Amino acid sequence: MNGILSAKMREAGAPYKLIFGVELPRLQSIASEFHPSRMLAQELWNENIRECKLLATMLMPPQEFLPEMADIWMEEIPTAEVAQILCMQLLSKEPWCAVAAFEWIASPTPMRQLCGFLCIARLLQQGAILQDRTIEELKDQAQSLLPNADLPLKKAIMAATSFFEE
Repeated sequence: MNGILSAKMREAGAPYKLIFGVELPRLQSIASEFHPSRMLAQELWNENIRECKLLATMLMPPQEFLPEMADIWMEEIPTAEVAQILCMQLLSKEPWCAVAAFEWIASPTPMRQLCGFLCIARLLQQGAILQDRTIEELKDQAQSLLPNADLPLKKAIMAATSFFEE
C-alpha cells in the first residue's frame, strides 16, 4: 500500500470504497503472477476497489471479453484512469474494437466517448489505418464534443485526432 498516494486520491474524491494506492507497474507485476481468468477478472471488477478494477482489466482473457460484457463494464467505469487502463489493456486488443469505438464516440455518455477516443488513439498508435470517410467522421465528432469536454476527454480527442493534423 502507498499511503501517501492513497490519501491524495481520497482527498481528490476518488469514488472507491477502498484505495491502496498501488502504482500501475506494481499492479502489472502482480497480474503477471496469475493466469488470465474470466471468472477472477469478473470478481475483481465487481469490487469497488481501485486496484481490483485495474487488475481485472489485466487478467481478463481478451478472447473471452465479448462486446456485451464490454457494455456492462463500460457502465461501471468509475474514473478516467480505469477507462484508460481498460482501453489499453483489454479493449484495444479486441477484433471488434474499432467498430465499437465509433459507436461509443457517438454515444451521449462522456465515459463511453472517452473510451471510444482512447481506443481509436491506441489502435492508430498500433498502426491501424482508417478510411477517409471514417477519418472525417472522427474529426466531426471530435469538433462537436471538444467545446464541452472535460480534461480527460479533451486529451483523448487530441490523441486520436493528432494522427490527422494537416
